Amino acid sequence: MSGFAVSSDPRRLDRDMIHQYLAQTSHWARGMTRTALERAIDHSLIFGVYAGSQQIGFARVVTDHATVAYLSDVFVLATWRGKGAGRLLLEAIMAHPDLQELRRFLLVSRDARPFYAKAGFTPIGHAERYMEWARSPALAVGEAA
Repeated sequence: MSGFAVSSDPRRLDRDMIHQYLAQTSHWARGMTRTALERAIDHSLIFGVYAGSQQIGFARVVTDHATVAYLSDVFVLATWRGKGAGRLLLEAIMAHPDLQELRRFLLVSRDARPFYAKAGFTPIGHAERYMEWARSPALAVGEAA
């Protein structure tokens, strides 16, 4: 893991790279507008992972900093995967002082469940109690109905 660093300083973010990845490469945020990304960053606890001065990954936590958090938009660029950057990023998130007394830390993952399980995440207990209100994908990225 040497050579990588994690920062929660929003001034260090490569917002163009983050937007390109989320809007064009990710399966969960495809089509995200730049305006939506900026709003999400402004209202989240953010983390960048860096190789030298180059940002190679990102994550954000939506939280009240006291009881609950939702981990979102986690990625490491493909050329940097498998080298420990993702593990370091998740360790930094889990160690952040504002997230130490949470009752619940949630995430949704289609294909990285084994990665998160290593950090202690488990399937939701009593999933029948959870509900969601979800917009259609087109509306979720800012298009009019």
